[in-house]
Amino acid sequence: MRISTAQFFETSTTKYQNNFSSVVKTQEQIDSGVRIQTAADDPVGAGRLLQLQQQKDMLLQYAGNMNSIKSSLTNQESVLDSINTALQKVSELALQSGGGVISDADRKSIADELGNIEEQVFSLLNSKDESGNYMFSGSKTDVAPYVRNNDGTYTYQGDDTQLNLQVSDTLSLAASNTAKSIMEGSVNTGRTQAVLQPPSVNDGKVAVSDGLISSNQTFNKSFAEGQPYTLEFTSSTQYILKDATGKDVTAEVPGNGQFDSTKEGAHSVNLRGVKFDINLNLADVPAADLDAAVKGHVFTLEAKPDSFNASRSPGNPSTAQVTGATVTDAKAYGDSFPGNGAVIKFTSDTEYEVYAQPLSANSKVIGKGSLSAAGDSLTAVGVKFDLSGAVKSGDQFVVGANNHQTQSALDTISQLRQALATPSDGDLVAQQKQKNAINSAIGNLQNASAGIDNARGSIGARLKAIDIQASENVSMGLANDSTMAAIGNTDMASASIELSFQKAMLEASQLAFVKISQLSLFNKL
Repeated sequence: MRISTAQFFETSTTKYQNNFSSVVKTQEQIDSGVRIQTAADDPVGAGRLLQLQQQKDMLLQYAGNMNSIKSSLTNQESVLDSINTALQKVSELALQSGGGVISDADRKSIADELGNIEEQVFSLLNSKDESGNYMFSGSKTDVAPYVRNNDGTYTYQGDDTQLNLQVSDTLSLAASNTAKSIMEGSVNTGRTQAVLQPPSVNDGKVAVSDGLISSNQTFNKSFAEGQPYTLEFTSSTQYILKDATGKDVTAEVPGNGQFDSTKEGAHSVNLRGVKFDINLNLADVPAADLDAAVKGHVFTLEAKPDSFNASRSPGNPSTAQVTGATVTDAKAYGDSFPGNGAVIKFTSDTEYEVYAQPLSANSKVIGKGSLSAAGDSLTAVGVKFDLSGAVKSGDQFVVGANNHQTQSALDTISQLRQALATPSDGDLVAQQKQKNAINSAIGNLQNASAGIDNARGSIGARLKAIDIQASENVSMGLANDSTMAAIGNTDMASASIELSFQKAMLEASQLAFVKISQLSLFNKL
C-alpha cells in the first residue's frame, strides 16, 4: 500500500484539529460551567434537560397562578367581611325596630339608615378587581352581578361558574366565588303566610302571623304536602287545625289546640317545621265577650304563591308595561316557565312569542299568541300577564319568577326597609305586617350571614391549600434544579483532568504534525 506525502499531511492535520477542538470545547465547559453545549454532546441528557426545563417553566406558571388566586381570594374575603359587617348592623336595626315603644318617626329613621346600608351592600356585591372584572359574576366577568328592578327587588345576572386556575399537574383551585352560591342559596324563613278568610274582616284584632321556617327539611317533607291548612278558632284559648283533605291535625301541634295569647311562648302554632304566632288585640273587649269575639275566625296556612317581577327593554318602541302576573295553570307553569325567567317578544302590534331568558339567535319559542285588544292581557306558559298601554312590534319584556324558597340579603334588606317606612301607629293590620317583615328579616339575615361565613371558610381553605402546594412546588423546583445541575453542569475535577490529557494530546499531535510536514520523498533521493 502506498502512502503519499499529501495523505500524511492531511491525517496529521485532522488529528491536530480534532485535539485542538477537544481542548477548546473542554475549556468552554469549564469556563461556562455547562457540560452540554449542544444536543450532540449528550442526546439523552439534552432530552432530559428539555423535559426538566419545561417542568421548571410550568412551576413558574403555577407560581403565577397561585399569586393571582391569592390576590383574588384575599380581595373577595375583604369584600365579604364588609358585607357581613353590614348585615350584622341590619340585624341590630331589625331587633331595634321590633320594640313596641318606637314610633313611626323612629322607624322611618331606621328605614333611612337601612337604605344607606342597602346601597352599600349592593355596591359591594358589584365590586370589581384590579383588572376591572366583576368579582362575583362567575364566568360573566363583564356583567354586574346584581341589578335593581323597577319594583325594588334585585336580580342576579351572573352565572354559577367558578373560574379555576391550575396550581400543580394534578390540582386546580377556584379563583372566584359567585354571588349566586353565596347569596342566592340562603333559605327564606318567611315563605309561608296566614290569610284570614271571609266573612271575617281583617281589623288586626284577631291575627295569625306569617310562618317562620324552623326546619326546612320538615317543611319540604311534611308541611308542603298537607297545605293549605285551616286554623279555626273555637274560643279565645282554643283552635282546630286541619290539612287540605280535612283531616284534623291539631294533635300534631304542641298544646293540642290550646293557647294563651297573654304569655310569651304559649301562643305559637308549631306545625310541621313552621311556626305561626297567634296575636289577639282585644284590650277593649270585655272579658265575658272574648270567646265570642274570637270564635269563627278562620285562617289558611300555606306557602306564599310565586310572585313575578317584570321589566321592559330600554329600546322598546312603546311605553307599555307588564303591570302584573298571575298563575292560571299550575301544571303548565310548573312544566314550562323557565327557571331563569321568560322573555315576551312582540312580533307585531298584537302577536307575541315567549322565550327562555336569555334570548339569543338560537332560542326556541316556548309559547305564542295574539292580543285581542290594546291594553289586553296575555296568557302563556301557565301565567296571565297584565299589560298597561298599547304595545308595538319590537317590544320586549323580561319576566322573572320568585318561588320564595330562597332570598338574597339584598331583597331582605329592601323588604325590611319598605316595611319600616310604612306608617303603622294606631293601625293593627299595618303593625302585624311590620312584625312579619321584621321576624322574617331576622331569620333571613342569619341565613345570609351563614352563607357568607361558609364562603369565607371556603376561601380560607383554598388559601391554605395554596400555601401547602406552594411549599411542594418549591421542593419540586429545588429537586428540578439539582437534577438539571447534575445532568447539564460541568464536573470541574473530571473536566480539569480531561483538559490536561487533551492538552498533552494536542502537544503530541502538534509535534507529529511538524515532523510530518518536513518529510519529503525527495530527501531520500
